[in-house]
Amino acid sequence: MCQMELNKSSEEMSSSSQVHHNNNHDDKKIKKNKRFMGSKIGCFGITRRRDDYGHSTLEQADGDGNLDMESASNFGAGRVSDPTHLVVTVNGIIGSAQNWRYAAKQFLKRYPHDVIVHCSESNYSMLTFDGVDVMGSRLADEVLSVVERHPGLQKISFIGHSLGGLISRYAIAKLYTEERFEETGDPSFKEHEVKGKIAGLEPMNFITSASPHLGCRGHRQIPLFGGILAMEKAAARISWLLGRTGKHLFLTDAYDGKPPLLLQMADDCEDLKFISALRSFKRRVAYANARFDHIVGWSTSSLRHRNELPRHHKFPRNNKYPHVINEETARADNSCKAQPNEYNSDDMEETMIKGLNKVSWERVDVSFKGSRQRLLAHSTIQVKSPFVNSDGADVIQHMLDNFSL
Repeated sequence: MCQMELNKSSEEMSSSSQVHHNNNHDDKKIKKNKRFMGSKIGCFGITRRRDDYGHSTLEQADGDGNLDMESASNFGAGRVSDPTHLVVTVNGIIGSAQNWRYAAKQFLKRYPHDVIVHCSESNYSMLTFDGVDVMGSRLADEVLSVVERHPGLQKISFIGHSLGGLISRYAIAKLYTEERFEETGDPSFKEHEVKGKIAGLEPMNFITSASPHLGCRGHRQIPLFGGILAMEKAAARISWLLGRTGKHLFLTDAYDGKPPLLLQMADDCEDLKFISALRSFKRRVAYANARFDHIVGWSTSSLRHRNELPRHHKFPRNNKYPHVINEETARADNSCKAQPNEYNSDDMEETMIKGLNKVSWERVDVSFKGSRQRLLAHSTIQVKSPFVNSDGADVIQHMLDNFSL
């Protein structure tokens, strides 16, 4: 659907908080789909909108389906400075940039002079079947184009929903570079310290929401199958129906002696430093549905063994965030080295857990028990649609309250 982007040069009206859209793609398929979406929008010029909380935005749509959205309060003489923090949101399978629209508005309201929110649109609809590596490369190119247009940026964060978390993990490896500090007067740096950058910016928050970090192969990683082994095996055999993405998710893409892609992404490779890129972020956060998510299981989205999952009856009630039932921070475990050469389900899961936990993660467990929207938990945790998934608003608020600016 529509892509939100701040256009700083539009009629010389600069805003300090903005949502970006990148409309430069060489892929003919993308261009064709965007023309089709543009015809469905059927609106041109600038529209002023006010949400249910009284926050006004200015939205501008063009014939290519691009949607620029800015905080109306930022226009005029109140401008302080250009924002320095880029927040990139990434949709899941068969999704679009529109899926993050609610959260983007909350970022605009909370940090009106500090952030630029770019809702990625390079991987949407059927393009999400092209494979994690292809989509990750697209996202990396898209981010570089945004950074190039805004030379004042200094920091970067990623927020990915479902498959978007895996796409983001691949993209940051593509964007990762290292800077070595031989001598410095800054006491925060040690001599010869290596500091990682993402797209030349300081990495701050890497956040995933209901993302299948361990893939979808067996072990009740897809709750819809109810742990029935025959169904899990059948799903793996027909994973090709989801294109290369399906093979990556079900870890059936081992070719020419190379391990499956998700297994490779659990360690640093020669050309792509997947773990070093994750480690470079100040925070890594995994939001996971503890119940009612029929698409992505609690274990795979929280990067835990099943026997490490907290018990439901021990959860205290959180009045501020009623659907956030558990929070914990795990220390990095560097005692075991990932071994991406073992291709049975048990060994692959263990390898990915060990590899991804070489960096510390903040884990936030969510449950929509008692909510009318609980059966839509996979979308509600993101507030994909405020009309259908509004109960996830406290989860987005939790994300904002703990965001490192």
